[in-house]
Amino acid sequence: MNKIALSFLLSLAPVSELRGGIAYGIASGINPFVAFFVCVLANLLISPLLFLFLSTLHNWLYRLGFYKKAFDVYARHVWKKARKYEKRHEVLGYSALALFVAIPLPTTGAWTATLIAFLLGLNKKKSIAAISIGIVVAGIVVTLLTLLGVKLF
Repeated sequence: MNKIALSFLLSLAPVSELRGGIAYGIASGINPFVAFFVCVLANLLISPLLFLFLSTLHNWLYRLGFYKKAFDVYARHVWKKARKYEKRHEVLGYSALALFVAIPLPTTGAWTATLIAFLLGLNKKKSIAAISIGIVVAGIVVTLLTLLGVKLF
């Protein structure tokens, strides 16, 4: 598979997201600017598509036992993270959502942030904008850290 296509797909995946896509792309020899733009673009697609899914197919699938059980387990995990984060950053609102995504740590990407926004009933357009800002910042941070790591090794 093409290295750029794999970086794009890694950036769409819930586990690796942008962090995995950029790191893989740069480590496999893709120009850092190309890796950044391809992976950020892929990650920017997650929030609108996930909101679309949650407002349409999710309601139908939620009637199925295995889906309901899996979604509820994941939603409880995300809800705990959201409540803890919300208590610390109540005043910030959508800025907190952007900050949440901008910090490149495990489970702080677009997938989790979109589900948090959905569970909290936040405005979709404002949430997508905040998550997008966080994605760009996280992309810059991950790109710089990856370049630093490549230089060190």
